[in-house]
Amino acid sequence: MEHLFYPIALTKIPKVGPITARTLVSYCGSPEEVFRSSAKALLKIPGIGAQLAQQIKSAEPQVAAEKELAHLEHHQIQALFYLDEQYPSRLKHYPDSPLLLYHRGNANLNAKRIVAIVGTRKPTVQGTSFCEEMLEQLVPYDPLIISGLAYGIDICAHRKALEVKLPTVGVLAHGLAHLYPPGHRSVAQKMLDNGGILTEYGFETNAEKEHFPLRNRIIAGMCDVLVVVETARYGGSIITAKYANEYNKDVFAVPGRVKDPFSVGCNELIKNNQAHLMESAEDLVRMLRWDLPPYTYGVQQQLFIELSTEEKNIVNLLRHDEEKNIDELTFVAQKSSSAMAALLLELEFKGVIKALPGKRYILV
Repeated sequence: MEHLFYPIALTKIPKVGPITARTLVSYCGSPEEVFRSSAKALLKIPGIGAQLAQQIKSAEPQVAAEKELAHLEHHQIQALFYLDEQYPSRLKHYPDSPLLLYHRGNANLNAKRIVAIVGTRKPTVQGTSFCEEMLEQLVPYDPLIISGLAYGIDICAHRKALEVKLPTVGVLAHGLAHLYPPGHRSVAQKMLDNGGILTEYGFETNAEKEHFPLRNRIIAGMCDVLVVVETARYGGSIITAKYANEYNKDVFAVPGRVKDPFSVGCNELIKNNQAHLMESAEDLVRMLRWDLPPYTYGVQQQLFIELSTEEKNIVNLLRHDEEKNIDELTFVAQKSSSAMAALLLELEFKGVIKALPGKRYILV
C-alpha cells in the first residue's frame, strides 16, 4: 500500500479538493512530486498561493496519510486513486470526482451494467413495492445496484438486491469507522459478501450534513442510469438527479398522483424533461438496449457506408486512439448513456466498429 501514501497525503491538505489536487498532479507529474516540489515551484502553479504552498510543505498531510494507511491495512480497506485502473471508469472523467475512494467488499465497480436507485426516506407502500418489483425484473441483466444506504427507498433497494442476489454497493457520506444510520449495519455487513460500501472520506470522518449532497455526485457519476422512485420537490434525490443530468446520465422517475407529496419531485422531473417516465424495468431495459442480442461479427464491411454526423464524430474519436470505452466516449461526446449505446450499436451493425470485453470499442 506504500504507493498510496502520497495520493492519500494529497487528500489531507486543508481546503484542497479534487479539482485543485488534479491541477497539482498535472503540473508536478505525480502525487509524490507535489510534495517534493519546492515552495517556489508550487507558487508557479495557477491557484496555488503562499498559504497553500506552506500547507503542502508542512508535515501534517504526510503524518495524516501514515495514520490513514494504518487503518486501511488493519481493516482491509481498498483505496482507489483516480488514476488507478480499478477506479470507477464511469466516474473518473468528471473534474469534481473524488481523488480517492475507499472501498470494502468484493464489488466490481466497473461492472458491465450499473443502476442507481434513490428516493424518499419515507416511502409509501406503492413506492416500496415498485422498487422491489423493478429489481426482480432486472435480475436477468445482472446489474450492480448502487444507492446511499439511507432510510426508505435506498435501504429497500439494497435489501431487495441482496434477496435476489444482485451485487449492491452503498455510497456513504462518512468514513468507514462508522455507519450511518446505525440500524443498517446488518445490511451493510451482508453487502460486503455481494457488493460493498464505498466512500471518499477518510476512515474516522464523521457524517456531517454537508457530506450528503456531495456523496450524491458519486452515485450519479458511477451509474449508467438513475431511477428516482419517490421524492418530494427538494432533497437528496433531486440533487442526485441534477448531478445525473449534468453528467449526461439517463434518469428515470416513477410518476405518481398529482399533488401527492411523495410524487411531486418525480412528476416535476418528468414534466421538466429531466427524467424519462418509468412504469416498469422494461422501460429502462429498452432505453439502454439491454434487450438486444450481442452483435455477431463476420459480415464483410460495406465499401460505401453512409454515416450520420453523430456517427462520424464517434468514428473520429476512435481514430485518435486504438480503443476507447463507452464511458470515455459518452463523456467526450456529451451524450446520454442510452444515446451513446444506440450510436455504437448502429455503427456495429454497419460494420464500422467492433466491441471488445469491458465495453471497449475499436474501428474495424
